[in-house]
Amino acid sequence: MLIALAVTGAAQSQTDPQKDPQKERPRTTQDKDKKKPVQGDRLEPDETQPAQTDVPDNMQANRQEQMSEEAAINPYYNNFFNTYRLGPEDVISVEVFNQERYSRRGITIPPSGRVALALIPGGVFVNGKTVEEVAGIVTKKYDEYIIDPQVTVSLDKASSYRYSVIGDVGQPGIRLMNHRMTVTEAIAEAGGVLTTGDKSKIVVLRRQSTGVLAQIPVNVSAIYKGKAADTTYLVPGDQIIVPGNKLKKLREILGFSQVLSFGRIFGLPTPY
Repeated sequence: MLIALAVTGAAQSQTDPQKDPQKERPRTTQDKDKKKPVQGDRLEPDETQPAQTDVPDNMQANRQEQMSEEAAINPYYNNFFNTYRLGPEDVISVEVFNQERYSRRGITIPPSGRVALALIPGGVFVNGKTVEEVAGIVTKKYDEYIIDPQVTVSLDKASSYRYSVIGDVGQPGIRLMNHRMTVTEAIAEAGGVLTTGDKSKIVVLRRQSTGVLAQIPVNVSAIYKGKAADTTYLVPGDQIIVPGNKLKKLREILGFSQVLSFGRIFGLPTPY
């Protein structure tokens, strides 16, 4: 009986999982790495693996292109408004942080260029200045009345920058330039070039600091065909001239010949 009990106890000690030395041995980092399942059997996402995506490569490229376009367009417009020189008919707002009585919104700049603000005798002259420069002037003025004034001047409406388009376009005339624009954009806003206009011989007249008008040729036809870059930007006061083409000259000749025929019929004197 004693021998049987001793043999049975020894067998249980060998089969007991709690007393198995292999089970009791702590698991090391190497053991964990060895027991990692292969990538195909993994049930949890691998943090070190890049995120998978079902978006096609062409859509990914399109998204990247749109992001690059936004990065290029934002400075395109921000640069225009940051460097914009204020003038008559522009609308601005002056905000003094936490000081409503000193703030004023929707100020239309008069021809004199002086805008009235609280506690500033004679107002502030803003013509020819940027909004940042005006904010600096107002900050210095209000420093006498407010501790550490925080002034922000914003351009609500740009109305003083103007350009003109004349010649063979759909709607010639003087227009407002409320954003930075190229010659082709200005022509498009003027109704485009007529069939009698010459797209390859468009000229921009720009007044220099000496007062002389400089001629800047722009081949819009080549730009439309993708053979030239659309990089000629307008400045305030530019005048775009769209000349006539051979078709217009032919129409003028035909019109003049009709006048001559009409004069012969009724015995009118023929002009020479």
